Amino acid sequence: MANATAAGHALRALTHLASRAEPIPAAHLARAIGLPRSSTYHLLAVLIDHGYVVHYAEERTYGIGAAVHELGAGYQRQDPLQRLARPLVEQLVDATTHNAHLAVLSGRDVLYVIEERAAGRPSLVTDVGVRLPATLTASGLAVLAALPRKQVTALYPSAAVMVEGGPPTPSALRRELVAVRSRGHAVEEGSIAPELSSVASAVLDRDGHPVAAVAVTYRREEVDDGVRARLVEGTRHTAERIGLRL
Repeated sequence: MANATAAGHALRALTHLASRAEPIPAAHLARAIGLPRSSTYHLLAVLIDHGYVVHYAEERTYGIGAAVHELGAGYQRQDPLQRLARPLVEQLVDATTHNAHLAVLSGRDVLYVIEERAAGRPSLVTDVGVRLPATLTASGLAVLAALPRKQVTALYPSAAVMVEGGPPTPSALRRELVAVRSRGHAVEEGSIAPELSSVASAVLDRDGHPVAAVAVTYRREEVDDGVRARLVEGTRHTAERIGLRL
């Protein structure tokens, strides 16, 4: 248990250091994590030895070390989002009997990272690795609606960057995103394929930042309002479960 307690102290220390814009004195860290100053210095010495903390002697401060970056790189290499999300997207397909996918925002595009097909459903232009303009897709609109307004403005500063078939101006996009937030989900009808529609919900991380979107695609003629409501609920429930896993 002593080792577990020490590990908890180390994790709290690293989390606090990572949350700061600049390196901080040991006394500040000791107060923040509730340790005596002597114990904090001992903890910092161990973390420095392993590369997780850097001591800036001239400033008498401590900051995050390069080993923390390696942990982050390892997280990316293991594709945790796809590993955690795939079983849930598969369950969504089984429950709805419609095609479903997971997409992430990449610049002004969405990048499809998971595609799960339902038997007997129409083929799609989307597939793993395919990029489409975010403003044309339900997945893209779901993610954009969950971003801070300033970030959306930075992505879409003028009409020159808007794509044909989507909102023609930044102000039109903002109105569409207000509607998405009001509904709680995004809708796309015929922007990618004339006979197909999609509904999507954003996947939020622990800080409320959108990291992806879950969508279901269907033939409009086969889905009435009641079925569509169930598809929306399916995407929302799946997005929430993925967020919890993250």
